[in-house]
Amino acid sequence: MGQKVHPYGFRLGFNKTWRSRWYSDRDYAKLLHEDLALRSELKRRFAHAGVSRIEIERAANKLKIDIHTSRPGIIIGRKGAEVDKLKEEVKRRTSREVFINIQEIQKPELDAQLIAESVAMQLEKRVAFRRAMRKAVESALRFGARGIKVRVSGRLNGAEIARSEWYLNGQLPLQTLRADIDYGFAEAHTTYGLIGVKTWLYKGERVEPRVGREEDYRVPRRQPRGDGR
Repeated sequence: MGQKVHPYGFRLGFNKTWRSRWYSDRDYAKLLHEDLALRSELKRRFAHAGVSRIEIERAANKLKIDIHTSRPGIIIGRKGAEVDKLKEEVKRRTSREVFINIQEIQKPELDAQLIAESVAMQLEKRVAFRRAMRKAVESALRFGARGIKVRVSGRLNGAEIARSEWYLNGQLPLQTLRADIDYGFAEAHTTYGLIGVKTWLYKGERVEPRVGREEDYRVPRRQPRGDGR
């Protein structure tokens, strides 16, 4: 009856890995809130740098942050000044040894989060929602996506009653675990209120080694009984 499973969470440990990689028994809540605050602040600070995702790793007193962006130059700054400044700020705030890696996204047209943010930005600039969606779909397919779905929900064109509209082109096997499906969500703050944008992007099947040890996933063989059966 309309319940949807998050495409990323559904594939965790199979062909996608966690975006926060650490373990803590005692300080779990504190570290979780630290992660959430770091992510929201970095996202807000580099709103125009095309940040798709931020991955965080912790080990002992070390904190490693991977920022995946389509415009690394904005975050790095001239001669690395911006990234050094950011490292010092995070170090002061968390009292940890901080490492920051900037990873460039070669094809932003094939990143679901960046597509959703691009459509949301166009809606804020009063571009017709159908045109923005169609443009995003055509662009992704041109760059080699196997399938894409873009859905917008809210007071579209300022209508009194909120509704949802979507475009789907190509394949989108949401229930196939092997399928590499990227998912993105963004919000457009318009004069009529919030408009939500969701994007699903199918990049093809991913048959690479699973995350974790292979024996964790192998089904144990049934031992033969003593009578030979």
